[in-house]
This record gives sequence, structure tokens and C-alpha cells, in this order.
Amino acid sequence: MSGEGEKKQSESDGPASSPTPGTRRPGTRRPGGRTARTRAVVRDAVLAGLGELGYPGLTVEYVAARSGVHKTTLYRRWGDVEGLVADALDLAGEDSWLPPDTGSLEGDLRALAREVVTSFTEAATGASGSAMIAAGFQSKRAAAALHAYYAERFARCEAIVERAVARGELPADPEGAAVDAGALVRAVPAPLLCRLFITREPIDEALADQAAAAALAAAHAGVFTPGHVTPGRPTGVASAPPRQEV
Repeated sequence: MSGEGEKKQSESDGPASSPTPGTRRPGTRRPGGRTARTRAVVRDAVLAGLGELGYPGLTVEYVAARSGVHKTTLYRRWGDVEGLVADALDLAGEDSWLPPDTGSLEGDLRALAREVVTSFTEAATGASGSAMIAAGFQSKRAAAALHAYYAERFARCEAIVERAVARGELPADPEGAAVDAGALVRAVPAPLLCRLFITREPIDEALADQAAAAALAAAHAGVFTPGHVTPGRPTGVASAPPRQEV
């Protein structure tokens, strides 16, 4: 990357106590005022650059030109492109987003799946969202920030399952075990993300509804309940390939 000399000088001028972007602890308060506004415009520039150029093409110079924040400030506060991307994910995770609350488990799961489709297919958000995930495969700091971002998102989504249990929509387990809320909400976007990033196939609302229905059926079958045993297979017995006669 160009500007290495300026980067080193800028980093030496920065405050020694500045937190490393992408290492925010849950519950940590961020500063407001001018600092918050600067972070917001830099975040918007990073997202625009990811959508336009992808992670490999994103540079500090691009973010400086797009945001209007001098590159010396960017180097001092964020260090490099990895820091910029990580902090953009940190900032995204500090929003007030809440999972759908339609009044039923089926409606909530369907609405959640449709939000996934919308976020990755709309022109305004799809390219940058995909680029953020791609960055996680090319940068350890971006990967850590991406993990924290989605861990927070899924933690919020567990309210969907908690509400469903309170309404009596999920079957009671004879042993009294609770439904694994994290596993259930992760099962909803899983087939959609597989199509997006593994098989590179298009997704739409019909597939979102299918993914939600599959997760709902699995929940009712007890798949997400700890200790659930698949019918026809004894507990603790692993399946093995059939033996061939000699």
C-alpha cells in the first residue's frame, strides 16, 4: 500500500490509548459528537468502497477522498484498510436493529429470512454486505469483527425463540430441556447464505419462505432441542457404511 512512511509517522503521533478497531468489547460506550460523526462518514465511505472496488481494491486514499477526512487522520485513528473495515463492522453492530415481531414463530422466521434476501439483493446494500463477508476471508481483523457482528445479530434474534416458547408454540421436551435458540435462528439464513457464497446461485422471497419453513419444521420435530434423538437411531450409536460380503 502506498503511503507507508506517512502511515508510520501518523501512527506514532496518535494517542497510545486508542483502541484497536475491531476489538470492541460488548457494552463498551463509543464517544459521541464530532468523533461519532467522523466515524459515520468514514463508515459510509468504507461501505461504498467495498461495494464499488471490493476489499482488494479498497485504499485509505479512496476513503479519504470519499469521506472528506484527511488520510493522515485515517492512518492515525484506523491504521490501515483492515482497521477501517473492522471499525465499519463495529459501528454497524451498534445500531438499534431488532428482529421481526409478527406475533408468531412462523411469521418471525419468514420475516427474518426475507430480511436476509433484501439485505443481500438490494442495490444499496447487497454489494457492500457481500464484500464485508469476503473481507473476512482475507483479513484476520475483519474476520474477528465479522464474527462479533454476526454473534451480536444472532443473539438479538434469540428473542424470536424466547417469545415462541412463552406463547407455547414450540413442543415441550419430556426432559425439560430448552430449545437451542441460537441454533434455530442460525438455521434460517444458512441455506440462503450457502447459495449466495458457496454455489453462487440467486435467492428470492420464495427461497426465504422455504428456508423459514424448513427451520420451523425442524424446530417442531425437536431437532434444536439438546438430547434429541433421531427416530430409528439409538443414542450414541454412530452410523456406519454397510459391510460388503467377501
